[in-house]
Amino acid sequence: MGTKTVDETGVKTDERKTDEATEAAASTEAAEATEASEAAETAGTDTPEDTDTPDETDTPEDGDVTGKTDDTEAGPTGVGQGAGAVVSAGLGIVSLTGSWVGTVASARESLMGQLQTSSSSDVGTLIEKGYGNAWQATAMWGGIFALVALIVGVVVLARPAFGAPGRPQAPWIKSVAWAGVALGVIGLLLAVLKYTDVLLGLPATG
Repeated sequence: MGTKTVDETGVKTDERKTDEATEAAASTEAAEATEASEAAETAGTDTPEDTDTPDETDTPEDGDVTGKTDDTEAGPTGVGQGAGAVVSAGLGIVSLTGSWVGTVASARESLMGQLQTSSSSDVGTLIEKGYGNAWQATAMWGGIFALVALIVGVVVLARPAFGAPGRPQAPWIKSVAWAGVALGVIGLLLAVLKYTDVLLGLPATG
């Protein structure tokens, strides 16, 4: 019986020592884990990557791109100059080929000439009133269209000098504007020659 008691006491003593060792190891591991978490939190608050973020705060590339886009949008697009060049060329063509305004004016002058003359009028008066005034009306309206075409073309060509510096005018705008100026000059010259009877004057009546 004594041996059994001793054995039971000894077993109990060994189990108590084992429990105490396990509890000490667990407390040591908990303390180490607590220290590691505190160190991680401290390192997280003092990280230089969080404080210095040049990629997010300082983005010169984005700023430069935005500035260039704003400058491009703010500058002239050349749409107005292109439209003016086309208008100039169109008016120049109209001055040479004729317009409905000139046709109506010519018919009106011819009608007024017929009303102002009679069958007893001489041939010269009939020709002058019936045809001469009508032809001069056509020449006058052709000259007006030619003059407007010339002015619009010159304005389009001179526009870059008063616009944003460093923005050249598109080549096609220059070409069309020069075409309008040339047609305007030709139309104006022909209109003046016809109005003064230098070109295609009235036939002589004897």
